[in-house]
Amino acid sequence: MTSPAYIPQIQLYQEWLQRTRGLTFDSYDALWQWSTSEIEDFWQSIWDYCDLQSPTPYKQVLKENVMPGAQWFEGAQVNMAQQILRHVEAADAAGLPAVIADNEDGQVTTLSWPQLRQQVAALAVELQAMGVQPGDRVAAYLPNIAQTIVAFMATISVGGVWSICAPDMGINAVLDRFKQIEPVVLFTVDGVVYGGKSFDRQAVSEQIRQALPSLRHAIVVGNRKDNVQWSGYANFAELAARDDAATQVFEPLWLPFDHPLWIVYSSGTTGLPKPIVHGHGGMMMVQMQLGTLHNDLGCSYEANSFGERYHWYSSTGWVMWNAQVAGLQRGCTVVIFDGNPAGPKDRPDMTTLWRFAARHGVTFFGVGAAFYALCAKADIDPADCGDLRRIRALGSTGSPLSEDVQQWGTEFMRKAGVSGDGGQGVWWCNISGGTDFAGAFLGGNRQLPQTPGRMQCRMLGAAVQAWNEAGQPVFDQVGELVCSQPIPSMPLYLWGDKEGQRYHSSYFDSYPAGHGRNPHGGDLPASAGAAWRHGDWISIGSDGSCVIYGRSDATINRHGLRMGTSELYSAVEALPEVLDSMVVDLEYLGRDSYMPLFVVLRDGILLDEDLRQRLANSIRLALSPRFVPDAIVQVEQIPRTLSGKKQELPIKKLMLGQAVEKVINRETMANPDCLDWYVDFANKHLARQNVVA
Repeated sequence: MTSPAYIPQIQLYQEWLQRTRGLTFDSYDALWQWSTSEIEDFWQSIWDYCDLQSPTPYKQVLKENVMPGAQWFEGAQVNMAQQILRHVEAADAAGLPAVIADNEDGQVTTLSWPQLRQQVAALAVELQAMGVQPGDRVAAYLPNIAQTIVAFMATISVGGVWSICAPDMGINAVLDRFKQIEPVVLFTVDGVVYGGKSFDRQAVSEQIRQALPSLRHAIVVGNRKDNVQWSGYANFAELAARDDAATQVFEPLWLPFDHPLWIVYSSGTTGLPKPIVHGHGGMMMVQMQLGTLHNDLGCSYEANSFGERYHWYSSTGWVMWNAQVAGLQRGCTVVIFDGNPAGPKDRPDMTTLWRFAARHGVTFFGVGAAFYALCAKADIDPADCGDLRRIRALGSTGSPLSEDVQQWGTEFMRKAGVSGDGGQGVWWCNISGGTDFAGAFLGGNRQLPQTPGRMQCRMLGAAVQAWNEAGQPVFDQVGELVCSQPIPSMPLYLWGDKEGQRYHSSYFDSYPAGHGRNPHGGDLPASAGAAWRHGDWISIGSDGSCVIYGRSDATINRHGLRMGTSELYSAVEALPEVLDSMVVDLEYLGRDSYMPLFVVLRDGILLDEDLRQRLANSIRLALSPRFVPDAIVQVEQIPRTLSGKKQELPIKKLMLGQAVEKVINRETMANPDCLDWYVDFANKHLARQNVVA
């Protein structure tokens, strides 16, 4: 329930700009224009407004305005753990916890701010005793539990570089990631519960440990059992319980602004997943700007700005886990849930996550857009969800949120007793960004009107435009999402990409314009791009609100988790019956996600139920259950270009209703005769969609 004295954070920021800078803006668009044209002044204001600190001065905000390779706040020293732990005394004096963790079994773990500090210090001292040095990689195979947050903070406190995979990921997908970065320490878990089923993780953990020769130490977290003793593994609980002189005086290390913070993974359509390296300083600034100004975390109710309980449901394999933890930078209590938000498969319950939110007094409730759609289909009753009146904001991301679903959610919250500011209903903070820069390009603004199905604005500091094929900005038309100015959280580099070519080709190939700087030194080719191409279709309205229409490339995006098609093909084509395959992900404009898999089988083999199940199981084990296709279809040929590339994107466009002559040139195909079958398949799919609609 909001207070009559409520003042949005973005309004407080604008009042501060007027007092300290003499800057006044008559509209959000004017403020956004300033933030994306005077980018040094804007990011300096974020440093000052958020009271970021460094024991050493920095030379300038931005050394040179280039992409890729922009260098921010050279000379500054920071540490995200330092920023988080600054809140210990004030938050504890107010009686507010740091972390509340719950799971499917109703097991609740609460960490006070002093407990968080003590456990982080204890584990950090132990990591240093293990020989972890700044720059060493620390890998984690952990679920969304309180211990994972402690392990993350301890790692970054000593300058280690954090990288995590969720325990629902298959062994191949995990090793494809961790082998690239050569970690020296592994955190793992004894077991997890998901959908009412318990999964032991000892055998998988040992497989991971044996497959990573760089490992010097392994630590097991007891999630299903209190005291887990595995040979060759230290016990997390014992390490975190240490409380002596060394832990009491420990302070997180001050690190260069661009010191690596974490490595996250974003898959393209070919090759191994991209190991994306983000820096401490850039992530601190962007997450503080996003959380404060656009997510309105730590809202001001007159004297109290600490009482935020922030939840964003996420697997640890999704970048929203990182964003959730970053909420601690604002002094928020982060409230996390481990398990299936929809309950067991044999008895689904879409009230599970709502009841969790009610139980813990969540004030900001965020989740992937697909969850809201499922709740709408189930037509759940707020009366079955507990008291939801403390929720003042609903966050959505991961896929487009449709107009109908947002309207359903607003009415659902109204029935729950949430009228919002001025009786306008609950505020929706719909955001869109990506793992690639671990931030958001589009999001919310408490001062702007809401239009169901649309995001309210482009983020401050994010020079986002919709570009047509000629590289020209367009409004009220669908175009490529392009960012034309650097942002501090853009990747430092991709791990192992010594020449910077994969980084360049991933984001800057589409709109070449001049030279960029190689983050590892030296110049990039003359074709280096001047604008970041994100890989989404976007439309920007004349009022500044935006709609994301899904991926413009062939990467799979299942409920916010991205996976390269090449990883799925490796799993599918490992079966001896499969000669070739192609997958198409049709997540688009909030419609139900539909992902068909086309397979070419050996002569004489037909696709029966047994083979379907083995294909699904292969994907489930190698990647994740999230990437099991909605349909598996036997075909004679996979359409390919003359150079042999699978034509995933043209077939995707066909199935989204675009005319065949606009999406594919038969003359560039190696097997044009097969195209008619796919045109017919697409037409039948569209006809079914229209019937359903």
